[in-house]
Amino acid sequence: MPHTASRYLAEGPRVGIRHFTYADGAEFTARVRESKDLHHPWLFPPATAQAYTAYAGRLIEDPTKAGFLVCTLDDGAIAGFININNIVEGGFQCGALGYGAFAHAAGRGLMREGLDLVVAHAFGPMRLHRLEINVQPGNAASIALARTCGFRLEGFSPKMIFIDGAWRDHERWALTVEMRSSRPSRSSG
Repeated sequence: MPHTASRYLAEGPRVGIRHFTYADGAEFTARVRESKDLHHPWLFPPATAQAYTAYAGRLIEDPTKAGFLVCTLDDGAIAGFININNIVEGGFQCGALGYGAFAHAAGRGLMREGLDLVVAHAFGPMRLHRLEINVQPGNAASIALARTCGFRLEGFSPKMIFIDGAWRDHERWALTVEMRSSRPSRSSG
């Protein structure tokens, strides 16, 4: 049987990660609209075709950003997204993560698997040294995801990011290559 190349940059047991494409707009925006209650008040991904095109364009074309779709391996459905923003090379080798699950996939561990794949890709082929996540203190699901994937709480930033009409406080979480390599392996199952 001939080997078929995967459409994913990396695969886990249940999900694969791949870059955004303009062709993903219809599914992505439909998932955003289905997930409005899950996302509010934490994030506001693009819900229209025009907004998606601008958003995806930045992730596709800007070298200081990398966008990844987390897709289920069984049917290829988009389960969520993870972006690395503000990528700085040179002596810093760092990026800031942002992410969101879609309602149909929330609470199933798919984003944890996807985030592990993105972190491995960032520390591997992308050659980053440090990843940061800024999370609003009340966003328990996002904090749990950061903690589960090995990020450590490093501090608190008052009124850090303008979201939903106001400057919001954020906790700062980070992970380095050294922290990741010293983590004990998680057993599957």
